Amino acid sequence: MRLAFVTSLLPTGAPDTGFEIANAAVLSALREAGCEVTLFGVLRPGETAASDQRCIVLDSMVIENAAAGGGQKLRWLLQSLARGLPVISAKVAPLADRLAEAMAAAGPFDACVVNSAPIASAFPELFERWPCLLVAHNVEHLTARENARTTTGVTGLLYGREAKLLEREEIAALDKARFVFCFAEEDRRSFGVDIAGKSAVFPLLAPQPASLPSSGAAFDVGLIGTWTWQPNLVGLRWFLDEVAPRLPADLTIGVAGRLPPDVGATGQQAKLLGRVPDAAAFVAACRVMALTSRSGTGIQLKTIETFQTGKPSVATRSSVRGFSELPTNCLVADAAASFAEALAKLVNDVRAERTSPGDGSAFVSRQREGMRAAVEAGLAALRVTA
Repeated sequence: MRLAFVTSLLPTGAPDTGFEIANAAVLSALREAGCEVTLFGVLRPGETAASDQRCIVLDSMVIENAAAGGGQKLRWLLQSLARGLPVISAKVAPLADRLAEAMAAAGPFDACVVNSAPIASAFPELFERWPCLLVAHNVEHLTARENARTTTGVTGLLYGREAKLLEREEIAALDKARFVFCFAEEDRRSFGVDIAGKSAVFPLLAPQPASLPSSGAAFDVGLIGTWTWQPNLVGLRWFLDEVAPRLPADLTIGVAGRLPPDVGATGQQAKLLGRVPDAAAFVAACRVMALTSRSGTGIQLKTIETFQTGKPSVATRSSVRGFSELPTNCLVADAAASFAEALAKLVNDVRAERTSPGDGSAFVSRQREGMRAAVEAGLAALRVTA
């Protein structure tokens, strides 16, 4: 089957954000099932599409809020108001004609994978031309609503507007899609429409090297994530402000991943590392991982990375949403005091060799089996004549 995969950002190399890792997992599973996949999307300025992917570049542009200046954000808002679309969709909607031309030149295609509800909102004509599989990375309107609750002033009002528009667009996309991939069972129930008969939970796996580095512990506690994404940032600020001050002074903390410019030195034992060149090496160099999500939907990729390696962890309930089975070395705590207490105990147990990394192979096997089943169901739905 020949598939067009329409996305926002094209892959450029080894995936490191949650969005990129999820895309890589879906693409790999589709290709393993025998599909020929061509990607259509944009690149950040100065980047080059991954050479091992079949990518067609529609434009080079800033697309992420964290990388945009005030003038660019204002232009996006004006586009959103003019088109009546969520801002996240209005960013790429002007590329509709270019996308149509590129797909006509690269086709024909048997079906289309629409990579997120905002992309479906930007290019609704995709559903009219092909049977479409929608990849619902998150319940976007709920994420926007949570952002509205955690921000103030004009930004909070804009998030509130975005939530209303996204809810409308998500319902429309779910209705038009031939099949839907969700990344958590909770998301399927949260959409507010009945998609059980034409959807599947697509379990995720993060890319891992053949063997993890065996270097000694550089940090007692590690946190890794894309902290420029607002839901992740909420969890990081909670950890730095409320959990870290309750930890023993001799306990070291490493924070890896992209940080917004307003997150600086904390005055505590946490070391802010920024983006690290090798996520697996960082995880291997930490005794315990702290999984600190406080909001958001979808699946936390840092949780998957932790479970794959068998690394001991302390997690909030939000961080383990979507998982029916948890490793025995994963402790769950939501209050700052209990989270800090669990971290201190687990670090001491690892130091004393009372607890050690587990075997993540059973977790990986379950995820792969679920991926194959989801792809089989999705492709069968795309083959059905409308």
